[in-house]
Amino acid sequence: MRRRPSTPLPVPFSPRAARAHRAGLGLTPDQVAEGMAAHGVRLLPSHVVAWEAGEMLPSEEEFIALSRALWCPPAQLMGIAPATLRDFRLARELNREQAAHRIGVGAATYARAEETGRWDADGEQGLALAHVLGLPLRVMVRVTGRQDALDRLLRQVVDGRWQAQLRAVARVVPVPHAVLGEVLAELQDEYLVPGHWGSTVPDTARPPARPLAERFWELLARRATDVPV
Repeated sequence: MRRRPSTPLPVPFSPRAARAHRAGLGLTPDQVAEGMAAHGVRLLPSHVVAWEAGEMLPSEEEFIALSRALWCPPAQLMGIAPATLRDFRLARELNREQAAHRIGVGAATYARAEETGRWDADGEQGLALAHVLGLPLRVMVRVTGRQDALDRLLRQVVDGRWQAQLRAVARVVPVPHAVLGEVLAELQDEYLVPGHWGSTVPDTARPPARPLAERFWELLARRATDVPV
């Protein structure tokens, strides 16, 4: 059974920001339309007026062309901070096919990730995703729906042997095993119950209990990683 194509979601767009950028450049709607045509999108100046009035929303292609015509980063025209895979992709001026090609996955696989907010590819492709979309590691885990999985794995790290969870955590957080092993070992040592077998930190030296994920990111940020934390 063929899968029906999903209805495209509205592009996050701020009419006020678009109007302010155009005014700041001293451009008319006609000049903006001409600038967009130079980037392969032809439309009437009335479209630009309608966008700025909040009467219409641009398509993805129009949105990217508009940002180029206004010489501003796409994220500045969104009016909100990027919060989804699609937002971050648009902020990098990419369509779905371009993003999928650069990441090294099929177009259908990438489209499904955007539509569901879930990323099921391996660690190497997760690293490519972070590079292509400019995602810090913490943000990548959140926007790909993997935060709950990471929370469960970190709890297992503290309750058992961190070595047994290393590969699984690396699939969620794509950093070298050597770096991740240092972080997990330190995390386990900090959160072991006082007097627990294997604990090497004196009870009096233990920091107050904090959310595991929060501490995990802090420890990882102290190490050199290919992608910022």
